[in-house]
Amino acid sequence: MVVLMTIYLITIQRSKYLFVSIYNLIKMPVIHLETKIKAPINVCFDLSRSINLHEISTKHTNEKAISGKTSGLIELNETVTWRAKHLGFYQNLTVKITQFNKPYFFVDEMISGAFKSFKHEHHFQTNEDFTIIKDIFEYQSPFGIIGKIADFIFLKKYMKNLIAKRNQVIKTYAESDKCKEIIDTQILPKK
Repeated sequence: MVVLMTIYLITIQRSKYLFVSIYNLIKMPVIHLETKIKAPINVCFDLSRSINLHEISTKHTNEKAISGKTSGLIELNETVTWRAKHLGFYQNLTVKITQFNKPYFFVDEMISGAFKSFKHEHHFQTNEDFTIIKDIFEYQSPFGIIGKIADFIFLKKYMKNLIAKRNQVIKTYAESDKCKEIIDTQILPKK
């Protein structure tokens, strides 16, 4: 009886693991990141939508804005097409700013590119002397089940690292005078 009960429990546990694995494989990946920056919210907001700073933060992928808004601060309903080398291949990606509430929130969504779709929400809030940036990045890979396997094995981690690296560059610029190289110094608070 004890042996049968043990076999039964092991079978249930394996079935539960298999179900969770299959569920994780088929659901749409969502990346949540939170970055705490000791800088005013307007500085963090503008650095986050800066085409120039985006190019600096993705220099390891050779990312360049090639059409649409190609420098400065992107605004509501504007588009930018990026060309970059990811995972060994050069790709183009066009995004549009579909929602915009300065300095608290903006959304960029893919119009065309390597993904089946993606939506990147950028949330900003102040907390004492800090600004908290919350990224919510939802995407769908192309190629059906092969894309979902790629998500599960490496793509989700790759995308999370890319966003985290970009946020570290935003933090570095926002917490120093380097931000003056990127955004209009008139919006910066006086020290």
